[in-house]
This record gives sequence, C-alpha cells and structure tokens, in this order.
Amino acid sequence: MGTAAAPYPPGADAPAGSGLSADDVKERTLAGLANGVPDNSSRSLWQIVRANVLTLFNGIVGGCFLLLLFLGQWKDALFGFAALSNAVIGVVQEYRAKRLLDRLAVLDAPRARVLREGQVQDIAVSDVVLDDVAVLHAGDQVVADAVIISGDGLEIDESFLTGESEPVGKGRGSTVWSGSTITAGQGEARVVGVGAGSYASRLTAEAKRFSLVNSEIRNGIGRVLHWISWALFPVVVIVTNGQMQAKGGWDLAFTTGAWVEAVVGAVAGAIAMIPLGLVLMTSVAFAVGGVRLARQNVLVQELAAVEGLARVDVLCIDKTGTLTEGRVVFDGVHAAGIPSPPGWREALGWFGADPHANATARSLAGTFAFDGNRVPAAVVPFSSARKWSAASFSSPHAAAGTWVLGAPEMVLQGNNASTGDVLVQSRRLAWAGLRTLVLAYSQDVAPERDPDDVQLPPGLTAATLLTFREKVRPDAAQTLSYFRQQGVAVKILSGDDHRTVMAVAREVGLDAVVGYDARHLPSDPHLMEETLDGLSVFGRVTPAQKKDMVMALQRMGHTVAMTGDGVNDALALKEADIGIAMDTAAPATKAVAQLVLLDGRFDRLPAVVAEGRQVIVNIERVSVLFLSKTTYAVVLSIVFGALLWSFPFLPRQLSATDGLTIGIPAFFLALMSNPRRYKPGFLKRSLAMAVPAGIIVATAVLAVQVYSVAAGGFSAGASRTASVVTLSLVALSVLAAVSRPVSALRVAIIAAMCLGLFLLMTVPILQEFFMLEWPPPELTTASFAAASVAILAVLALSQVHARRYPVDRPAKVTQNSVARP
Repeated sequence: MGTAAAPYPPGADAPAGSGLSADDVKERTLAGLANGVPDNSSRSLWQIVRANVLTLFNGIVGGCFLLLLFLGQWKDALFGFAALSNAVIGVVQEYRAKRLLDRLAVLDAPRARVLREGQVQDIAVSDVVLDDVAVLHAGDQVVADAVIISGDGLEIDESFLTGESEPVGKGRGSTVWSGSTITAGQGEARVVGVGAGSYASRLTAEAKRFSLVNSEIRNGIGRVLHWISWALFPVVVIVTNGQMQAKGGWDLAFTTGAWVEAVVGAVAGAIAMIPLGLVLMTSVAFAVGGVRLARQNVLVQELAAVEGLARVDVLCIDKTGTLTEGRVVFDGVHAAGIPSPPGWREALGWFGADPHANATARSLAGTFAFDGNRVPAAVVPFSSARKWSAASFSSPHAAAGTWVLGAPEMVLQGNNASTGDVLVQSRRLAWAGLRTLVLAYSQDVAPERDPDDVQLPPGLTAATLLTFREKVRPDAAQTLSYFRQQGVAVKILSGDDHRTVMAVAREVGLDAVVGYDARHLPSDPHLMEETLDGLSVFGRVTPAQKKDMVMALQRMGHTVAMTGDGVNDALALKEADIGIAMDTAAPATKAVAQLVLLDGRFDRLPAVVAEGRQVIVNIERVSVLFLSKTTYAVVLSIVFGALLWSFPFLPRQLSATDGLTIGIPAFFLALMSNPRRYKPGFLKRSLAMAVPAGIIVATAVLAVQVYSVAAGGFSAGASRTASVVTLSLVALSVLAAVSRPVSALRVAIIAAMCLGLFLLMTVPILQEFFMLEWPPPELTTASFAAASVAILAVLALSQVHARRYPVDRPAKVTQNSVARP
C-alpha cells in the first residue's frame, strides 16, 4: 500500500467530530505517512534526452561520424552534425512541451476535502495523511484508501477497480478504495492507506503523465526501423566489399591506402539507409501540436492522442455542461390536475436547501423557503440510477408525509388516469425544451431503510410539476456546424428525457428527426449498433449504457471521441478513442480523459480536431520522402556492391541532397495546415508510394552510372556530380508529388529547394566543398535524360497512387445517419 505502520491505532487521537490536529498532521508527515508521490506528470529531462539521443540508429550514425573524423574526412561527416541538430531540436521541443504541460497539470490537479481541527479544509491530494477524515460528496474522487465512519446514502462507483459499472452502496465500516468515485450521498471516511501504492496516486500520475502511447503512426515507423536494422549489417558488408573490390581488392586497397576512400563510400551507403529525420519529425509534430493546443487552454494529457483526433469520425457529447452551460434555472410550477397538498412549497424549499442536493434541486432555493431548524425524519439521497430523491416529515410538521422529487416516468409508476395525464403533460413540457420534474406526495412517513433496499413509498400522487431550463452555449450551434461540414457525425448521449434533449438539439441546429429513450435500447450488440446507426439523440442514458454505446460505435469501425463533465461520463470517456473532459468535470472524469478543455469552451473542439488532422496527415506526407530515400539507398547499395562498383556518392553529397529534397522541406510540410481526415493504413499507403519512387530514383542514378562506365573517359568527380544532379531532380519530383494539393506556400518551398540545388551546382565555394564538378555535355545530357524519364515515371506513379488511395475529403452528412467506413 505504500504506507508504514501508524504510531498508534488509527483514529485513536482523532475523533471523527474534529479530525486531526495540526500537530497530528505534522507528526504523520515527518513519519512518511503522507499521500505524496513522486511528480511523474511528464518525462524527466534525462528521459527526454535518452529517448532522442541514445537510440540504435544514433549509435550507428555516431560510430560512422567518429570513424570519418578518425580518418580525417571531416567534410564527409556532415551528417553527424545534422543528426546532432535533430536530437537537440527533439529534446528542446519535448522539453518545452513538458514544461507547459507540467504547469497546466498542476493548475488542473485534483483536490481533497478533509476534516481537521473541526473545520473542513480543501487541500492538495499529496497533503492527505494517514488517519485524516475525508469528507465525501457526490462527484468526488476517493484519493486514498479509507473506511467509512459515517454516511448518508453513499453509493460508490468502483468500476475502475472491479469492472462492475453498477454503483455499490457503502455503510459504516465499509472500505472505499482510492480511484473510486462517489456517485450519490455524502459521508466521512478515515484514511487507512496512503502513498504511491494507493489507487488514487497511480490514477492521478497516469492521468498527468507525458506519454508517447502506442499508435498506428509510431508502430508503423517502429516496424520500418526494425526492418532496416536487420538489413543494415548485410547491406553494409556488401557495400564495403564492393568498394574494396572496386579499388583493386582488399590487399591492394590496404597497400595503396585506397581503403580510406572505400570506407567513406561504405559509410555513405549505410547512412543513406537510415531515415534520420522521420522519428524526429514525428516527435516534433506531436510536441508542437500539444503546445499549440495548450496555448488554447486545451490540456493534452497524452500527446499521441492527436492521432486519434485526426481519425475521429463520430463525436459523442453529453448535453449538460457541453451543449448547455450546465447551469440549471428554475422555470415555473405547473398544476398536476389535482389540488396540491398543503406543505408542498415548504417541501420544495427543503429539496432546494439540502446541502447534498444536485444542481437542479438547488435551483429551487431562491424561490422556495425552508426553515433550517426542521429536520426530516428520513431522507433518500438523489441517485442517478433511481433518478429521484425523497424526504419524510413527521406531524405536526406543515409538510408531514413523504415527498418525492424526481423524473416523472420514474416516480409515477402507476397506471391510473391521473398519473397518465401528468405524464402526458410532462412529455408536452419536455418537447418544449424544458427539464421536467414531479413533486409527488404520500401520507406515509417512510421509516429508515437499508441503503440497498430503497423503494418508493406507497400511495404516491403528483402534487405539482416543475420545469427547469438550461442555457444553451452560444458557440454550440457553430461548433456542431463545423463537425457537420467535416463529415464527423454527432451523437448526443444524455441522462435527461429524450424529448428535452431533442429540444436542445433542434436549438443548436442538429439535423435530427426523433430522439430515443435509452431505457428501450436493445441489449443485443447487433440491434444496438443498428439503433445507433440510424439515430443521433438519446435520452435517459445510464453511465453503463454510454460506455456500451461508445464500444458499439467502435465495433462498427468508427473512431469515437467522447466529451463530458460528470461522473456518469467517466466510463464512456475511458472507453472512447479520445476522451475530452470539460473544465467543470469531476476529478475522476478528468483523470481518464486524454484532453481537458481548461476554460470549458465547447468551441475549442474544432481547433483540437484540426490540429490532430494537421499533425498526422503531414507525418504521413513526409514519411514518403524519408522512406523513398531509404529505398533508393538500399537498392543502390546492393546493386553497386554486387557489381563491385564504387558507390556513386560521397557522404557530404548525400547530406546536401538530403537537406534539399527531404530534411528542410519535410520540416515545413510537417507543420502546415491540412484539414483532411486521417484514415488507418498509414504504413501501407506510405510504402505504396515510397518503395516504387525509391526504385525509380535508384534506376535513374544507375542508368547514368552505366552510361558513364560504358562511354568511359569521365572522371570520378564528374560521374558523382551527374548522379547528384539526377538524384536531386527526381527526388524533387517526389517532393512535388507528396506536396499536393498545390498551394502558394508549397510551391514556394519547392522553388526554394530548386534554387538551392542551382546554387549548389554553380557557386564555386559550394562546388569545391562538396567536390562537385560540372560533367561534360554528353554526360550532362544523359543525366537530364534519365532524370526526365524518371520524373515522368514519378508523376505516373503519383496518379496511380491517388486513384488507389483517394483523399478522404470532408463530406456532407446528416446527423441521423453515420455512414459505415
């Protein structure tokens, strides 16, 4: 449990009425009995450095770099500085993201409520100590393992621990585990387990953890790197042998000193195979996306969640607190068809004044008064499962009898004519967009009951109907319109009456014909999927049903985002591909969400989705550049090694071509705007373009070298230069192909790279440094001819690839139907 033995029996010096004293707290803190855990809100600086520097490929690159420096070939070791720059950029970007996320996580950290020295205090979770008396209310997260010492209708959601979604009633002496949540009632509990071993500590640490979670993008890149690592050694052996044989054999090469040039060629082949910048671009894109969203008051608790955002095609939202502001206002009283019994106003006053009332009941306090000195004989706290609460008053109280306040269809379960009339009137009010509750009355004074055996009193009759309003967020309609345009369907999952939810849906412009009462939702998975496929508005949805509905949408092939702010949304947020919690969410709800809207603005969501799409689609775009380079490097290494020819490039020349055709443009392309939705299959699509493109580049270079050998009379420098020109021109055509659709900025980037190539070939100091010499006319002609044919082949390939993998442009869809992928 991460605790030590108490200095004396728990609670011996801390009666529940007063809690611990300041001296007690100090003594336990010094004894190591506090709830503090190491701050693992994000990776440490050392972890960031290790992830960006101490990698297999950095080890290979570093070894090649040191080898060339040892041989005195520092000009050919430029790739080492590029790799170092990549690592530094990655560390800086992730560290900046870490600092920002840490600050936001601290501001958004959950709090604990404890009783100390007779006063209820709000303290940090880490300041809770053994034997503290925790004060529990509905919506709270239990932050330390504790034993109930007093309770009133306490119901605990232990689904995080047991997987059982039904709330569990807890009485005196029962244990509540950290990580569970209070769904109903109130009480006090003595802390018996604190520290890093408690469930709450682990849950909080996981919720704030800076993590690069598993994702299709990262897994795909990881597979490519794994393949390359296996292929690298045998290819290097082939290249090295070919280089040595091209210098007259191993013995002659070592005798004449030509082995140095051979080693330089082998290093060039090895370095060309490694996609140095691909992992960097992925990490930087994730980190930059997280920082951009943080600046918009969106806390990204898992940076790789941006991939899920890019793929979201269904958004499930809770009505209260998301579409509406969450503030309930009392609207009015409506007759129930029979004279109201005396005392109904005072009864409503008690429901409004109850310190444990929910927000709807509390809104009655400003209209109906209640004498605080009058105490009910029995109370049934509100439960989201029952959807009603009750209070009994004894004679000669003006409101003697039992009063029940709750959802009409849950409270009035009889079949008499008066009940039917009240339910019809309730439905009519609900269709007008009003939340409707009934105040019902029974002359019986209900005795105290076991919390597990709560039933409605007999003889209930409707005293009056009450209506409440919720204020719709001013940005809700515009936000839903954005999702409609982007092809993301919206499902409203609310615990309110489906008619009330439909009224709100119409007000925000949602194109929904009918709402659905989730009490009739089929339990059969296939029937549930059919229901979800055809409808968008659901009312009376229980927490367990929200989770089941999210899972059903996922089984249908959808990527689901879920927004919410209540404890009843926590299960669904945890199961969704992306969980989004509002600023008013309960601590447990925030803990399981990947994103938290810190300012509670619903209109942040379009920016969140757009950022995710931009990051992931651009990673796919630049991956084609890096993987095509790896492909042509492998092909050239094997072919030239097998032919026993010298490798056609020096490492410094490859550094220049890589920078112009891949490195520099990839950095800009990875951060450009890109609104289209990402679809699964990243690696398949990337390789389908990159492998043929790499083969085309290699074939063009090989053709130039074959002509150079066949024609004869050309210097090694001229042949290399011709290969550099050929490779650069064809690689730029690959860059142009992946940069579509055309935009002014993308054209400017390609033009700048072409200018860079021109300067590389014409500026004397650059020619001298990179050992470039303009080839003779016939070799130049051969180079341009090979490049032209290859460019046409790349253009044809891009057309075939575009037809095979069409761009998923946002489609206009109705919200009554979600097209299956």
